Amino acid sequence: MLIKAIESSVVSLPFTMGGPYQYFAGQLWDRMEILLVRVETEDGLIGWGEAFGHAAIPATKAALDSIVAPMVVGRDAGEINALTRQVLHGTHLLGRNGPFVYAWSGIEIALWDLLGKRSGLPIWRLLGGATPNPLPAYSSLLSYGNDLELIARNCAEAQAQGFRHLKLHELTREAVLAAQDAAPDCAIMLDVNCAWTPPVARDKAASLADDGLLWLEEPVWPPEDADGLASLRQYGIPLTAGENTAGLFGFRTLMHAGAIDIAQPSVTKIGGIGEMVQVFALARSHGVEVIPHCPYFGPGFVASLHIIAALAERPLVEVLWLEMEANPFAPWVHPKDGKLAAPTGPGLGCDPDLAVLARYTKAPPTRTETGRHR
Repeated sequence: MLIKAIESSVVSLPFTMGGPYQYFAGQLWDRMEILLVRVETEDGLIGWGEAFGHAAIPATKAALDSIVAPMVVGRDAGEINALTRQVLHGTHLLGRNGPFVYAWSGIEIALWDLLGKRSGLPIWRLLGGATPNPLPAYSSLLSYGNDLELIARNCAEAQAQGFRHLKLHELTREAVLAAQDAAPDCAIMLDVNCAWTPPVARDKAASLADDGLLWLEEPVWPPEDADGLASLRQYGIPLTAGENTAGLFGFRTLMHAGAIDIAQPSVTKIGGIGEMVQVFALARSHGVEVIPHCPYFGPGFVASLHIIAALAERPLVEVLWLEMEANPFAPWVHPKDGKLAAPTGPGLGCDPDLAVLARYTKAPPTRTETGRHR
């Protein structure tokens, strides 16, 4: 069935995070925003996707509306692999890791939603998965600027809510120790968002070596320095990376360098569900585990639930530690007792609540149809 139209819109959702709002990419991060992608076929079937995301939304939306969507309207919605090849090749001179790939990711997720709806199967079934059990989640705390009191308070509350894995976005060993003291039943992970050059990262890893971290995430700047990241393996802390990695071959570089124990591809950034499947296969061939990066609250998050349910040997779902005023994809985005369920309906298995969309969408959607754009 041919694609009739593609719409992009931004859903802006107020939230609280257990502490003061922080700046992200130079902007105050006080609302959770979802770049929502709606794909409609000629027979009226609707698929939903999500493109990365956060402070990148204006750039991603411009790439989607001006270049990527016009390349796709009028094409067969079922030709996902062919469209992936053509769109990513057609935009490769514009960047192999950035807004154009993010834009395609959103459309690609929506095409999988359409494929599942047309076949009557959930995406986890299309990926060959068995009926999923509840998926354990880990609470991904936002940064508190090394405020040890806030770190301890939120870790204790997350443990009380049933989480048994907690991830910090801090830069100090003191933060790790505060979290461990406050939540003794939880495994602690530390994500420093590429904060350190390799020499500094080696010193930091040495200081953390005996603290029992479940993993140390993206410790090296720049993130493409695979050899620098591999140099930290000597300290015995499991290393993770991948949210900033460019596609399958970026992950192959990390794995060939022996740089990671766990790969963390992100479905809204890497090119969609098909590319995620390839990363899982590559990781299996290198003895590397995959735990997807998914700090989202829209179709990208729901797609991650399907992928994890179908492909992850030891499922673990990232959930940002915050409370939202509302969400159009509730209840699927909200853990209960530290666990989440993958929807069992066809496709993603959950269309958005249109009343919530109407209330929180920032502006009218931008619609691209065959031969025109508005």
